[in-house]
Amino acid sequence: MKKNISGCSIEEAMRLIGGRWRLLLVSYLLDGSKRFNQLRRDMPQISQRVLTLELRALEQAGLIQRTVYPEIPPRVEYCLSVEGERLRPVVEVVKTFGLWLKARPTYADMTADAQIELEP
Repeated sequence: MKKNISGCSIEEAMRLIGGRWRLLLVSYLLDGSKRFNQLRRDMPQISQRVLTLELRALEQAGLIQRTVYPEIPPRVEYCLSVEGERLRPVVEVVKTFGLWLKARPTYADMTADAQIELEP
């Protein structure tokens, strides 16, 4: 993982949970443990390779736990660690912000409306 250059606490947090998939993975694991293929079904746009890399990074950061069950075939489940559970309020705030973003008119919509009003 990259190092924190500025020493800023926000940079440190984004280093761990930033990017397109990590916080989304955490949000799916808030409901409980899931197997790899369950996460793939929840996130069909993510490739298997990227999902593997992101899960490893979250595990290395201590935010999720990977449990391998001694069965044939082996069963692997991922769940949030105690430290990962601390992200619950972060996920809720980001979810609320995302709902607000989806509900408001976009800049393109606002400029299109303005152009319509200006036309004779």
